[in-house]
Amino acid sequence: MEAPAIEIPERVCLLRLSAIGDTCHVVPLLRTLQAAWPRTRFSWVIGKLEAKLMSLIPEVELITVDKGAGLDGYKRLRQDIVRRGSFDLLLHLQLSVRASAAATIIRAPIKLGFDRARARELQWLFTNRKIAPRSREHVLDSFLGFADALGVRERRIAWDIPPTPELLAYAREHIPDQQPTLVISACSSHRARNWLPERYAAVADHAVRRHGMRVILCGGPNALEREMAQAIAQHATVPIVDLVGRDTLPQLLALIARSTVLLTPDSGPAHMATMVDTPVIGLYAATNPERSGPYLSRRWCVDAYDTAARQFFGKSASEIPWTTKIEKPGVMELVYVEAVTAKLDELLALPPESRLT
Repeated sequence: MEAPAIEIPERVCLLRLSAIGDTCHVVPLLRTLQAAWPRTRFSWVIGKLEAKLMSLIPEVELITVDKGAGLDGYKRLRQDIVRRGSFDLLLHLQLSVRASAAATIIRAPIKLGFDRARARELQWLFTNRKIAPRSREHVLDSFLGFADALGVRERRIAWDIPPTPELLAYAREHIPDQQPTLVISACSSHRARNWLPERYAAVADHAVRRHGMRVILCGGPNALEREMAQAIAQHATVPIVDLVGRDTLPQLLALIARSTVLLTPDSGPAHMATMVDTPVIGLYAATNPERSGPYLSRRWCVDAYDTAARQFFGKSASEIPWTTKIEKPGVMELVYVEAVTAKLDELLALPPESRLT
């Protein structure tokens, strides 16, 4: 049944384990509810990796799940939940069997989830209240539908992540002055969403020669990201600072916050940048930026999703299901260097206060 407005709860549990980008999208829902219910205590059941980033939010208790530990991780979660007691409300924000397994452990009389049409992977079986049906909306807006279902109408599109002195010092170490800085986070966790290294290198060349920018490569320590960084550096004809595999998620957030613009495909860092008001030039062909693009930077996304839909499915983007991913070999070749550098030129021509929507 659809959720009616409820009395203000004392304790609320948010359930969203992963991924980095989606946990970033949850924060405006948290901020919206915190503003409406200032005396409510909030807990968040979240993945161990994602908790490293969200630990920067002081006003929420994080209950971490080690997803890599299998059943042992859920046994430890059960022990944590038992120690904390029951909640008044559970917001089940993830469409996965793994998350629903966690939902069964969390004790709450009201378990609010997505409407039946969107409650994929049997999520509807693990909730007893549903949000109102909606279609073709951004992931962040879908989470704010939970606030609407609870009778909270005034939205707060805000993250308010306070940096620590140590993180500020790390960012200043690598961006010590006012030179405009382009950070490239070149890889998504989905290989088919990644752009070509020679095209990243061409954009880096343009950024340095046309705009006098500093260029920094960032990313995780895995082999794919190291290989991508090496390939970009080999193709580039300008100096590039390579920090791939050398920072933590909070350090990366601080670095992005101090930079001028981030260049990335559909990835977690795109949404981390949104949290700290850094514009994002997003590279989209495999996924739809209207659904999963950087929330405040969709005007700067290079959007080849409709072209990809027509090439691979023979239909326009509006004719295929909203959640369709076109993760086909060669799809990111539809994103051209000239389109990216044009976005960069246009963005830098604006004053900083006009770069975000």
